[in-house]
Amino acid sequence: MKAKAEVRLKFPSEKHLKTLYDALLPEIDKSVGGRARMTLENDETYLLLKAEADDTVALRSTLNAFLRWINSMNKVVEVLENS
Repeated sequence: MKAKAEVRLKFPSEKHLKTLYDALLPEIDKSVGGRARMTLENDETYLLLKAEADDTVALRSTLNAFLRWINSMNKVVEVLENS
């Protein structure tokens, strides 16, 4: 069974988004386990994650990985901006 998901995240600025987008881009080419594929789109201050997987387990795993990376990078950017 194929599974798909789209997540749209808003960021405070285009610069913030570009930083995160550029950091995530290399991970798009590396398929974890080969059961899921991700695409990223940069739309002004929104990041659009599109995931397609062979099954829901692979979809959940892939989305969780990307969302954790985004959360971690977001925290780093905030610390750097506030220092």
